[in-house]
Amino acid sequence: MASMRAIKRPSAILQATTRRNLASLSPPYSTTHPPKILLEDHQPGYNFIRHNALPPKPRKTSVTEIRGPYYSAMGPRYLSDVLETMGTHVDGLKFAGGSFALFPKAELRKLIDIAHAHGVYVSTGGWMEHVLTQSDTVAAVDKYLTVCKDVGFDVVEVSTGFLSLPPDDWVRLVERVQHHGLKPKPELGIQFGAGGDTEAKDLESMGTSDPSKIINIAKRFVDMGVERMMIESEGITENVTSWRTDVIQAILKELPLDKVMFEAADPKVFNWYIREFGVDVNLFVDHSQIVQLSCLRRGIWGMADTFGKITTFRPE
Repeated sequence: MASMRAIKRPSAILQATTRRNLASLSPPYSTTHPPKILLEDHQPGYNFIRHNALPPKPRKTSVTEIRGPYYSAMGPRYLSDVLETMGTHVDGLKFAGGSFALFPKAELRKLIDIAHAHGVYVSTGGWMEHVLTQSDTVAAVDKYLTVCKDVGFDVVEVSTGFLSLPPDDWVRLVERVQHHGLKPKPELGIQFGAGGDTEAKDLESMGTSDPSKIINIAKRFVDMGVERMMIESEGITENVTSWRTDVIQAILKELPLDKVMFEAADPKVFNWYIREFGVDVNLFVDHSQIVQLSCLRRGIWGMADTFGKITTFRPE
């Protein structure tokens, strides 16, 4: 019996090793003292190679938000791997659509806590559109925001791609998010029916809005203190027969660069944004594309039209 108990009881060394391994799943991360990447390491690193220096987090420009669970599942070990290696380059994590509602509460909190430990804010997807279809809309919105705050979300996306919502109501909705102590992130687009990966021919039959419509409401959001707005790619660079670069130019002519983020979950699209507007443009990409985008921002790799051509001039 004594020998059996000895076999079942873990050794002190094994227990200590297990505790260290569990602690390493979510290492502490400081936005003031982030891990030094080799590209910026003067001693054993690659600092002698030319690269674009970017501001430390929290950033207002060069912000990169990545898509979390949606096209594929993402658990704590997967997210930890992404952020332990590339967390310096990731500013935000977005749960697309209502994907977060499918998680057990404890598991959702694990993911949010891991993101926060790496200095990454966490955003909902555009599930507010579904919440707005409930019978008691006001009660549903307040309950939704209360739960979002409780589980640890920082940002609530407020999109209306599938809905027709009066501008004043949209403003009231953004105010409601602010009232709950959360950051609203309105998603603006010219394509009705955007957000569900609808075929280009079907979207084309619905038509698009004039860019002035989203510019006018965006200016109201800026006046309200909204930190950043997402520009929906569908109808502009996604599911279209040709890119509407005129819409992008119109938006940036009227709105500050730091107040908008462009959805660009396609390498050719974010390559174009960086080429046209430089490293400071804020972009939303899939988590699988974070390395490629970061290489492009730093100017250390690129496509044929951007390789060796992305640079900055910042004497300070």
